[in-house]
Amino acid sequence: MKTYTRPKFARQESWRYKRVKPSWRIARGKSSRVRRSKEGWPPLVKIGYARPASIRGLHPSGMREVIVHRPQDLEQIDPKVSVARIGHTVGENKRLLILDEAERRGIRILNPGPKKEAATVPEPIEEAEKETETAKTEPGRDELKPKAKKEKKGTK
Repeated sequence: MKTYTRPKFARQESWRYKRVKPSWRIARGKSSRVRRSKEGWPPLVKIGYARPASIRGLHPSGMREVIVHRPQDLEQIDPKVSVARIGHTVGENKRLLILDEAERRGIRILNPGPKKEAATVPEPIEEAEKETETAKTEPGRDELKPKAKKEKKGTK
């Protein structure tokens, strides 16, 4: 697959003034050199810089992106052609179900999130008791604070 590069479009005069951010804005000035496409000035955004229709909208890996909101949505995805992206409104429980189903089907997930276990095991009581004992022997917050200075009476 051929790669297409386009120039970095920067807002006019953004390199000169700190208050002008580099995010692109169209040049509207009557005598603007950027608007008139003068040589030596940054290029103007034009339709000619668009990607070919065959690769437009694809993920950089060359695969088609499909947004998934529930495990059943993975049935329509072909792992050879498409990759899945989990919708931002999907909660943790359903995300785990989607990840399990995608792994079973061999589908790549673009935003799996942090790895979490399905069920958390509570710690045994013995370890919890040891932690409370060590907390009692360690110096408390009050002991670590510097002592307050006493005020002198009679002087203002």
